[in-house]
Amino acid sequence: MLKIGLISVSDRASNGTYQDQGIPSLISWLQTALKTPFITENRVIPDEQTVIETTLCELVDDLHCDLILTTGGTGPAPRDVTPDATVAIADRIMPGFGEQMRQISLHFVPTAILSRQVGVIRKKSLILNLPGQPKSIKETLEGVKDDQGNVIVSGIFASVPYCIQLLEGPYIQTHEHIVKAFRPKNAIKSDL
Repeated sequence: MLKIGLISVSDRASNGTYQDQGIPSLISWLQTALKTPFITENRVIPDEQTVIETTLCELVDDLHCDLILTTGGTGPAPRDVTPDATVAIADRIMPGFGEQMRQISLHFVPTAILSRQVGVIRKKSLILNLPGQPKSIKETLEGVKDDQGNVIVSGIFASVPYCIQLLEGPYIQTHEHIVKAFRPKNAIKSDL
């Protein structure tokens, strides 16, 4: 079973000042996009680097999540430390994910260049920092589409299933009208 860790990094949501929107948005999108059954481990935590690091390590080392998606805390403000915590616990950095996230966001807002989102690998888990707003989360995962729904710029999730496969995780299938997973022909399993 695919196990996905979802972390919302927000001082205000973690202390109850407002209702977290990141995790519900992620769950809704995953339910729409994935054919593969999955379970989630959800955490709402403050913008504290040590707390973020500890939570990421728990989800990878103890709970063995195949994929971890964080939301929030990726800007230049002093309290935005999600990328710093993510890199601190990483075994390897996957720079293409951060580059693609910023490219997608630049189609919508010029301030996308202020984002410090990263993608990393810890052990056999892929960890991705997503934006904090539900609309931006969806755009980042699905990509830029024209009025007919044709993909202009691929979303980052198009590469996630193959990355998880290369990390010896479960084979992930998607609903192609939401996001089409890309794999080389020799990595496609036709017997599913």
